[in-house]
Amino acid sequence: MVQHIKILMIDDHPMIIEGYQNTLQFTKKENQELEIDIANNCDEAIRYINRARSSKTPYDLLFIDISLPGSTDGSMSSGEDIAEYARMELPLSKIVILTMFNESFRIHSIIKNIDPEGFLIKSDLTSNELASAFQAILNNPPFYSGTVNSFIRKSITSDIVIDDKNRKILHLLSQGIKTKNLASHLGISLSAVEKRKKQLKELFVIEDGQDETLIREAKEKGFI
Repeated sequence: MVQHIKILMIDDHPMIIEGYQNTLQFTKKENQELEIDIANNCDEAIRYINRARSSKTPYDLLFIDISLPGSTDGSMSSGEDIAEYARMELPLSKIVILTMFNESFRIHSIIKNIDPEGFLIKSDLTSNELASAFQAILNNPPFYSGTVNSFIRKSITSDIVIDDKNRKILHLLSQGIKTKNLASHLGISLSAVEKRKKQLKELFVIEDGQDETLIREAKEKGFI
Protein backbone atom coordinates (compact mmCIF):
# COMPACT_ATOMS: atom_id res chain seq x y z
CA MET A 1 0.00 0.00 0.00
CA VAL A 2 1.43 3.36 -1.07
CA GLN A 3 1.97 5.92 1.70
CA HIS A 4 1.52 9.41 0.20
CA ILE A 5 3.44 11.99 2.26
CA LYS A 6 2.88 15.70 1.70
CA ILE A 7 5.79 17.94 2.78
CA LEU A 8 6.43 21.70 2.90
CA MET A 9 10.11 22.71 3.09
CA ILE A 10 10.74 26.30 4.21
CA ASP A 11 14.32 27.59 3.87
CA ASP A 12 15.84 30.59 2.09
CA HIS A 13 18.82 28.62 0.78
CA PRO A 14 17.89 26.63 -2.39
CA MET A 15 20.98 24.40 -2.16
CA ILE A 16 20.06 23.33 1.39
CA ILE A 17 16.51 22.48 0.30
CA GLU A 18 17.88 20.53 -2.67
CA GLY A 19 20.06 18.54 -0.26
CA TYR A 20 17.07 17.77 2.00
CA GLN A 21 14.97 16.72 -0.99
CA ASN A 22 17.65 14.45 -2.43
CA THR A 23 18.27 12.79 0.93
CA LEU A 24 14.57 12.10 1.56
CA GLN A 25 13.90 10.87 -1.98
CA PHE A 26 16.98 8.61 -1.88
CA THR A 27 16.29 7.13 1.56
CA LYS A 28 12.48 6.89 1.62
CA LYS A 29 10.87 3.49 1.90
CA GLU A 30 9.73 1.73 -1.28
CA ASN A 31 6.04 2.23 -0.47
CA GLN A 32 6.47 5.95 0.30
CA GLU A 33 5.62 8.62 -2.27
CA LEU A 34 6.73 12.18 -1.47
CA GLU A 35 5.01 15.36 -2.64
CA ILE A 36 7.24 18.31 -1.73
CA ASP A 37 6.39 22.02 -1.89
CA ILE A 38 9.11 24.64 -1.37
CA ALA A 39 8.94 28.09 0.22
CA ASN A 40 11.95 30.41 0.39
CA ASN A 41 10.53 33.11 2.68
CA CYS A 42 7.72 33.86 5.14
CA ASP A 43 5.31 35.16 2.47
CA GLU A 44 5.58 31.98 0.38
CA ALA A 45 5.25 29.83 3.49
CA ILE A 46 2.07 31.62 4.57
CA ARG A 47 0.55 31.16 1.10
CA TYR A 48 1.24 27.41 1.13
CA ILE A 49 -0.07 26.99 4.68
CA ASN A 50 -3.26 28.96 3.90
CA ARG A 51 -3.83 26.99 0.69
CA ALA A 52 -3.42 23.68 2.53
CA ARG A 53 -5.90 24.81 5.18
CA SER A 54 -8.45 26.10 2.65
CA SER A 55 -8.26 22.99 0.47
CA LYS A 56 -8.35 20.73 3.55
CA THR A 57 -5.19 18.96 2.37
CA PRO A 58 -2.82 19.53 5.31
CA TYR A 59 0.86 18.74 5.12
CA ASP A 60 2.12 15.66 6.91
CA LEU A 61 5.39 17.44 7.73
CA LEU A 62 6.69 20.98 7.61
CA PHE A 63 10.48 21.46 7.66
CA ILE A 64 11.04 25.03 8.90
CA ASP A 65 14.33 26.92 9.09
CA ILE A 66 14.33 29.50 11.90
CA SER A 67 16.33 32.14 9.95
CA LEU A 68 13.97 33.40 7.23
CA PRO A 69 13.36 36.75 5.53
CA GLY A 70 10.35 38.36 7.23
CA SER A 71 6.95 38.79 5.63
CA THR A 72 6.29 41.98 3.64
CA ASP A 73 3.50 43.07 6.01
CA GLY A 74 5.82 42.70 9.03
CA SER A 75 3.58 40.18 10.80
CA MET A 76 6.15 37.36 10.58
CA SER A 77 9.85 37.92 11.25
CA SER A 78 11.28 34.39 11.44
CA GLY A 79 10.67 30.70 11.02
CA GLU A 80 9.66 30.62 14.68
CA ASP A 81 6.67 32.84 13.81
CA ILE A 82 5.84 30.62 10.83
CA ALA A 83 5.97 27.49 13.01
CA GLU A 84 3.58 29.03 15.55
CA TYR A 85 1.23 30.04 12.70
CA ALA A 86 1.39 26.54 11.18
CA ARG A 87 0.66 24.98 14.58
CA MET A 88 -2.50 27.08 14.78
CA GLU A 89 -3.69 26.70 11.17
CA LEU A 90 -2.61 23.07 10.53
CA PRO A 91 -2.86 21.39 13.96
CA LEU A 92 -2.51 17.86 12.54
CA SER A 93 0.74 18.61 10.70
CA LYS A 94 4.06 17.62 12.24
CA ILE A 95 6.59 20.44 12.56
CA VAL A 96 10.34 19.93 12.15
CA ILE A 97 12.57 22.84 13.19
CA LEU A 98 15.99 23.16 11.54
CA THR A 99 18.37 25.84 12.75
CA MET A 100 21.99 26.91 13.15
CA PHE A 101 21.14 28.39 16.56
CA ASN A 102 22.40 26.19 19.39
CA GLU A 103 22.11 28.53 22.39
CA SER A 104 20.19 27.05 25.30
CA PHE A 105 17.91 30.09 25.59
CA ARG A 106 16.80 29.76 21.95
CA ILE A 107 16.32 25.99 22.24
CA HIS A 108 14.22 26.46 25.38
CA SER A 109 12.08 29.12 23.67
CA ILE A 110 11.39 26.94 20.62
CA ILE A 111 10.50 23.86 22.68
CA LYS A 112 8.20 25.89 24.93
CA ASN A 113 6.43 27.92 22.22
CA ILE A 114 6.25 25.38 19.40
CA ASP A 115 6.84 21.93 20.94
CA PRO A 116 8.03 20.58 17.55
CA GLU A 117 7.83 16.92 16.58
CA GLY A 118 11.36 17.29 15.24
CA PHE A 119 14.17 19.64 16.27
CA LEU A 120 17.42 19.42 14.33
CA ILE A 121 20.52 21.60 14.78
CA LYS A 122 22.13 21.97 11.36
CA SER A 123 25.67 21.52 12.72
CA ASP A 124 24.58 18.08 14.01
CA LEU A 125 22.90 17.10 10.77
CA THR A 126 24.12 14.40 8.38
CA SER A 127 22.24 12.68 5.57
CA ASN A 128 21.84 9.59 7.77
CA GLU A 129 20.47 11.63 10.67
CA LEU A 130 18.00 13.44 8.41
CA ALA A 131 16.80 10.12 6.99
CA SER A 132 16.42 8.63 10.49
CA ALA A 133 14.67 11.76 11.76
CA PHE A 134 12.21 11.70 8.85
CA GLN A 135 11.03 8.14 9.55
CA ALA A 136 11.00 8.64 13.32
CA ILE A 137 8.95 11.85 13.11
CA LEU A 138 6.45 10.21 10.77
CA ASN A 139 5.94 7.18 12.98
CA ASN A 140 7.07 7.88 16.54
CA PRO A 141 7.81 11.54 17.27
CA PRO A 142 9.53 13.47 18.70
CA PHE A 143 13.06 13.28 17.26
CA TYR A 144 15.63 15.74 18.61
CA SER A 145 19.26 15.98 17.50
CA GLY A 146 22.18 15.55 19.90
CA THR A 147 22.60 19.21 20.90
CA VAL A 148 18.91 19.53 21.77
CA ASN A 149 18.89 16.30 23.78
CA SER A 150 21.99 17.44 25.67
CA PHE A 151 20.26 20.72 26.60
CA ILE A 152 17.13 18.87 27.78
CA ARG A 153 19.18 16.46 29.91
CA LYS A 154 21.07 19.31 31.56
CA SER A 155 17.86 21.20 32.28
CA ILE A 156 16.14 18.14 33.77
CA THR A 157 19.08 17.14 35.98
CA SER A 158 19.62 20.68 37.29
CA ASP A 159 17.82 21.48 40.54
CA ILE A 160 17.75 25.18 39.61
CA VAL A 161 14.40 26.47 38.31
CA ILE A 162 14.31 29.87 36.59
CA ASP A 163 11.59 31.62 34.60
CA ASP A 164 11.74 32.87 31.01
CA LYS A 165 12.63 36.44 32.02
CA ASN A 166 15.63 35.23 34.03
CA ARG A 167 16.69 32.95 31.17
CA LYS A 168 16.64 35.99 28.90
CA ILE A 169 18.76 37.97 31.39
CA LEU A 170 21.36 35.18 31.36
CA HIS A 171 21.26 35.00 27.57
CA LEU A 172 21.68 38.77 27.15
CA LEU A 173 24.49 38.94 29.71
CA SER A 174 26.29 36.16 27.83
CA GLN A 175 25.96 38.26 24.65
CA GLY A 176 27.80 41.11 26.34
CA ILE A 177 24.77 43.34 27.04
CA LYS A 178 25.46 45.68 29.98
CA THR A 179 23.15 45.62 33.01
CA LYS A 180 22.07 49.24 32.42
CA ASN A 181 20.80 48.23 28.95
CA LEU A 182 18.95 45.07 30.04
CA ALA A 183 15.82 46.97 31.12
CA SER A 184 15.05 48.18 27.59
CA HIS A 185 15.50 44.65 26.19
CA LEU A 186 13.20 43.13 28.81
CA GLY A 187 10.54 45.80 29.23
CA ILE A 188 11.09 46.06 33.00
CA SER A 189 12.71 48.66 35.27
CA LEU A 190 16.42 48.72 36.06
CA SER A 191 15.65 48.01 39.73
CA ALA A 192 13.67 44.92 38.68
CA VAL A 193 16.66 43.79 36.59
CA GLU A 194 19.02 44.26 39.55
CA LYS A 195 16.65 42.30 41.80
CA ARG A 196 16.48 39.42 39.31
CA LYS A 197 20.27 39.38 38.90
CA LYS A 198 20.64 39.21 42.68
CA GLN A 199 18.22 36.24 42.78
CA LEU A 200 20.13 34.49 39.99
CA LYS A 201 23.43 34.89 41.82
CA GLU A 202 21.83 33.42 44.95
CA LEU A 203 20.37 30.51 42.95
CA PHE A 204 23.72 29.71 41.33
CA VAL A 205 25.60 30.40 44.59
CA ILE A 206 27.86 33.06 43.07
CA GLU A 207 30.00 34.04 46.04
CA ASP A 208 32.19 36.62 44.29
CA GLY A 209 29.14 38.47 42.89
CA GLN A 210 30.66 38.72 39.41
CA ASP A 211 28.52 38.54 36.25
CA GLU A 212 31.29 36.54 34.54
CA THR A 213 31.07 33.85 37.24
CA LEU A 214 27.27 33.76 36.90
CA ILE A 215 27.53 33.31 33.14
CA ARG A 216 30.11 30.53 33.53
CA GLU A 217 27.97 28.64 36.07
CA ALA A 218 24.82 29.08 33.96
CA LYS A 219 26.65 27.69 30.90
CA GLU A 220 27.93 24.68 32.85
CA LYS A 221 24.38 23.88 33.97
CA GLY A 222 22.90 24.24 30.48
CA PHE A 223 20.97 27.51 30.91
CA ILE A 224 22.97 29.42 28.30
